Amino acid sequence: MPKTPQKAPTFVDIFAGCGGLSYGLMAAGWDGLFAIERDANAFASLNENLIRQDAPKKFSWPKWLPKAPHGIDEVLVSHRESLLALRNKVDLLAGGPPCQGFSSAGRRVANDPRNHLTSSYLEFVNLVQPKIVLIENVKGIAIDFDDEESEDGKVNYARKIIQALSVEYNVSAEVLDTSTFGVPQKRKRFFIIGLRKDAKFHNKDTPFSVIERVRLGFLASKGLSVPVAAKSAISDLEVGRNGTRQSADSAGFQEIAYKGPLTSYQRLMNVGVGKHVTDTRLARHNAEITSRFEKIIQLCHADGRLNVSISPELRASFGLKKCAIRVLDPDGPSPTITSMPDDLIHYRESRTLTVRENARLQSFPDSFVFKGKYTTGGDRRKREVPRFTQVANAVPPLVAEAIGLALIGYLHPTEVTTAFSAPRKALQYSRGAAAAEA
Repeated sequence: MPKTPQKAPTFVDIFAGCGGLSYGLMAAGWDGLFAIERDANAFASLNENLIRQDAPKKFSWPKWLPKAPHGIDEVLVSHRESLLALRNKVDLLAGGPPCQGFSSAGRRVANDPRNHLTSSYLEFVNLVQPKIVLIENVKGIAIDFDDEESEDGKVNYARKIIQALSVEYNVSAEVLDTSTFGVPQKRKRFFIIGLRKDAKFHNKDTPFSVIERVRLGFLASKGLSVPVAAKSAISDLEVGRNGTRQSADSAGFQEIAYKGPLTSYQRLMNVGVGKHVTDTRLARHNAEITSRFEKIIQLCHADGRLNVSISPELRASFGLKKCAIRVLDPDGPSPTITSMPDDLIHYRESRTLTVRENARLQSFPDSFVFKGKYTTGGDRRKREVPRFTQVANAVPPLVAEAIGLALIGYLHPTEVTTAFSAPRKALQYSRGAAAAEA
């Protein structure tokens, strides 16, 4: 007698951004109920990929919540009764409070208003009481801040979250390197997973041990060996190979006239898309900038200074004030992608990367389309989330999918952890092999 299909486990995504975490969870078999994202640019991307009626993967979405940008505090106030009605009906509450105030890449500010959205997240948890809580953030969230308002002069937001959750959840936390999941980017992120103490789970192992077990077979199922080199991820997008054409969505700009994938990773990202790749608009560098980038690329390759900030001496020689500028190493994973497009120079071509190249380094498939502004500046950077920032802030979909597969095993008897097992030796990959493929 055939088995009755199991109902897909449900999740809600808070601080969803453009939808990297949601996309990966849906790819793993989760049913998204709805997502909360306040920024109009990021929500436009979320809507295009995961909400609109004919989206290949999409949220179920309740009638009580308008399909529009919302802040978490607005939803907590305006839809409190509807949230209470979801109590014990949501399997997973996922998301990560905005990380800008925690990040060591920017100014760490203890009282940045965005830091306090962690309290709103915890209020959401208390209202809905999901079986599992998943939080992702930068490593800096686990580092003490100086805070004159606290008793000991310190505040640690990760510790606050874990202590608050630990009343009703068994909580685990760990820093994960996304490059070990097949993401061509050495991006370390802090994850917190809470399993509700009164819930009946089908797995007694700790979440991160299950994630590690799933990770190995997950890579094999995708045909990926790690680490994936940057060149293996984006060599098919080089201007020298493809040529350019007028940008489809930005008058006065050129974009890459894409011809198709070359490597196994590129083919995985390009499934079902072919030559119709979006978000390849090129920056308009003047001749002086292009010449400067060309010299910096040559010098950094000659000195072996790739994926690291260029030296103070080199910055001074070019009259550069920016400290974070780096040249991409073609033979290894990218450094952490940031919201600043001029933080990273292409490994070969004298230019910064496109949104699509950054998205590839974050493991977004080519079918994922980004909407809204490309960039922003000044004070607007605290209020707007343009395309480059959407990509940089996202949880890499490959990581989200692997974690999603691991967590499903807690909710239903499943063969996930058995099926996704592979000999560790088959998944080793040298920098030389990564370079050779590209």
